[in-house]
Amino acid sequence: MDVVAAFDFDGTLSPRDNVVPFLRRFAGNPAAARGFAAAGLQVARTGRAQWSRNALKAAVLRELVAGRDAADLEDTARAFADEIVRGHLRAEAVERAHWHRDQGHGIVIVSASLAAYLRPIAEELGFDAVLATELEVGDDGRLTGRMVGENVRGMEKVRRLDAWLDGATPFVWAYGDSSGDRELWARADRAVRLGKRAHRGTR
Repeated sequence: MDVVAAFDFDGTLSPRDNVVPFLRRFAGNPAAARGFAAAGLQVARTGRAQWSRNALKAAVLRELVAGRDAADLEDTARAFADEIVRGHLRAEAVERAHWHRDQGHGIVIVSASLAAYLRPIAEELGFDAVLATELEVGDDGRLTGRMVGENVRGMEKVRRLDAWLDGATPFVWAYGDSSGDRELWARADRAVRLGKRAHRGTR
């Protein structure tokens, strides 16, 4: 591929965050509320210097998915993906992805959102790959509550994209909406803001 377009998901292809709604769906609202509160306390105890979005996300996942059947999560993820495709995609961003695909460009989702529900969305929209946050599954088929590797945010987006490119050097477009995309924008040959922050322009 001579050109690759990398799209963030939450806030870019979708107008909302999707991790929290998914975890609420999977765990149930009461359990999710307790899990978020417990995770916040765990992170707070480490001290402000140690606080990060990545640490909070890791703590939330431990609280809400550890010990659960991975097959149940996949079932929930497929239903959740259908809901996103029906009503939670940003038309402008999807049209842009389709434009790239029609030009013969590679298109890939690079996101901190969960790969479990991004994969069926990517298949529906014709993306070539999903580089997103994966959940670890134990030998018993149950979720460990840990991520496989790092949360796909910031510099991790660049690492995942470069690993997927595997030494190839296409012209890279990067679409995003927030500070979590800055490193990917810096890596790209053409960086574009989409979503609610798009009024700030492009780089």
